[in-house]
Amino acid sequence: MSTRAVLEVIALDVEDAVAAQAGGADRLELVTDMASDGLTPPVAAFAGIRAAVDISLRVMLRLGDGFAAGDVEALVRAAGELRAAGAEEFVLGFLGEDGGPDLDAVERLAGELDGCRWTFHRAIDRAADRDALRKQLAELPGLDTYLTAGSPDGVDDGLPTLVAEAARRGEPGYTQRLMAGGGLRLDHVPRLRAAGVDAFHIGAAARTGDWTTPVSAEAVRSWRTALDA
Repeated sequence: MSTRAVLEVIALDVEDAVAAQAGGADRLELVTDMASDGLTPPVAAFAGIRAAVDISLRVMLRLGDGFAAGDVEALVRAAGELRAAGAEEFVLGFLGEDGGPDLDAVERLAGELDGCRWTFHRAIDRAADRDALRKQLAELPGLDTYLTAGSPDGVDDGLPTLVAEAARRGEPGYTQRLMAGGGLRLDHVPRLRAAGVDAFHIGAAARTGDWTTPVSAEAVRSWRTALDA
């Protein structure tokens, strides 16, 4: 069985996507507007990227800054339009006012996705109770990954949580893949790999400057090399 770790890279456009694939990314997270921490991209942007690369694409379902779902009907429409354009994998995650998962919104979207694979993103790092959230979402169709830094402040603070959760893989609520991301650095990789973490998510680390600079194939390749070491 292969032990190759999954490397997911945030892509904003075709240029990002092509560079990420050239550098060895296994999967892309497609978003727009990183000033709002990543929102749902236009259907045309998805279609252009899908035509340009042949690796997996996970498309963000999020219409506003923060972790509240907002207009659920608009989210459902966006999901339907993206699916009609060929999207098969998604990223989402919403919290209620109590800090628990917004089950109405998440279940509605999971139903609309109808078995498509999806990631619950870093909303888990803002949850009132991470363990409870995992158990509440455990049986939702399509959920196969949690993207998490282990802390709202990033992997530096969340590393012990990530290691502890990796050790629980296979327990109820912990059958989904743990994908580390959020302030992730190359020096975090050895400890996370030793703990059994086999999926990594990078955004700014795939670039040589800020979000106005494109993904660098060379930067992505450095991550691919580190994960494969």
